[in-house]
Amino acid sequence: MAFFDNNELFKNNTALIDDLDRHYTYGQMYDLGSQILNGTKARRVLMLLCDNSMESISTYLAALQKGIIPLMVNSSMPEDLLFSIYDKYKPAYVFMNKEIQKFFPTCHCIREVSGYTLFQADSVEDYPVNDDLALLLTTSGSTGSPKLVRQSYKNIQSNASSIARYLDIQESDTAVTTLPLNYTYGLSIINSHMERGASIAVTNKTFFDKSFWEFCNRYKVTNFGGVPYSYDILQTIGFEQIQIPSLRYITQAGGKLHEEKVKNMVSVCEAKGIKFIIMYGQTEATARMSYLPWEKTREKSASIGIAIPDGRFVLEDDHGNEITTADRIGELVYYGPNVTLGYAESYMDLCKGDEFNGVLHTGDLAKCDTEGFYYIVGRNKRFIKLFGNRVSLDEAEQLLAKNHYFCVCGGKDDCLTIYTIEQGKDEEILDYISRVMGFHKNAFEVKYIKEIPRNQSGKVDYSSLI
Repeated sequence: MAFFDNNELFKNNTALIDDLDRHYTYGQMYDLGSQILNGTKARRVLMLLCDNSMESISTYLAALQKGIIPLMVNSSMPEDLLFSIYDKYKPAYVFMNKEIQKFFPTCHCIREVSGYTLFQADSVEDYPVNDDLALLLTTSGSTGSPKLVRQSYKNIQSNASSIARYLDIQESDTAVTTLPLNYTYGLSIINSHMERGASIAVTNKTFFDKSFWEFCNRYKVTNFGGVPYSYDILQTIGFEQIQIPSLRYITQAGGKLHEEKVKNMVSVCEAKGIKFIIMYGQTEATARMSYLPWEKTREKSASIGIAIPDGRFVLEDDHGNEITTADRIGELVYYGPNVTLGYAESYMDLCKGDEFNGVLHTGDLAKCDTEGFYYIVGRNKRFIKLFGNRVSLDEAEQLLAKNHYFCVCGGKDDCLTIYTIEQGKDEEILDYISRVMGFHKNAFEVKYIKEIPRNQSGKVDYSSLI
């Protein structure tokens, strides 16, 4: 049985709790979703303007159950980008919160429930959709590109099951929403908890809000997830002083957390008696591809860990040959049932079948140690040449971070640009990076920026620095 089916075993379990003190059992959650989507037709696209709400989650799960294809976008997406995606995919239905209601001139309202509105297109486009297609998500770095990832029912079910297994999610667990519903990592938390009949505490509050932590205590939250930026916030607000006795583990994915911060978080978590679990994934792999067993986090703080259950990694050299020698760098290639069908750039691509065939070339450069643990060292495209030498921009960032310069790097051949939010440290940074990388200072430039730009998932938005 799939995680989104109305499992009789969980019918009376608490599924959703929100900060309005509403409690929905699994049975009530599916009743709400069915009420919202009553009369809609299967194999149509539903554009879901997501927020962290019981209504959005219920509608998402009901759509999967009815064979409707949710196209998940953030409700705060700028209108021009939102309308571009709408025009490209011609959804039959649009669902959104009335408070942020956008105007779609070719749609009309067919239902209002609990402050949310379901629209239907005035003229529904009848285009073919692949039978396996379950879900459409923007890639994790997307800020409105019409390029979407096509995920199948097999993909989302296999990944939900795998995550639930290695995290040992139990019916008694309660996760809290700390990430957007339309973000693959945030959505995977929902899916994996639904797989085990566990609960989700639903809120749009952030770590900065005192009421967020009160909410976690009130409903005995047992776990939450965060991207690297989330852990920057936790460090800033003094997570070590925050008491959540029910918390048993926290997870991190969505980009590399600097090794020093990993070690700091391990120390904090050990003192609190909770597990800190690092994971690695991409939207193209539904969500997760690896995890670092919590017992190994201190010893292997720079590692992404091992492949998830039912998945495996290989490293390939520039000629596509498998690398079997420890500590040699190659492209990380993943094999597993959670590798998605491929991409779409318009509704005309929704009829396509499986183009990846269970194999994902991640674009990440990695190495593997003698115990089988993997380490990301950079991105294929995050390289420039300095005086003919190939240089990793990610490695440059890591070197700067080791000396407590938390900068981001970009640039072009023969000029590596370091963006910093610290004023007056240009010469200090130039001296350091020149010395540790072995290039003359003329190979670098330092630029001050007021803040590091990030996309909705907390990752650095390098494109805005160009």
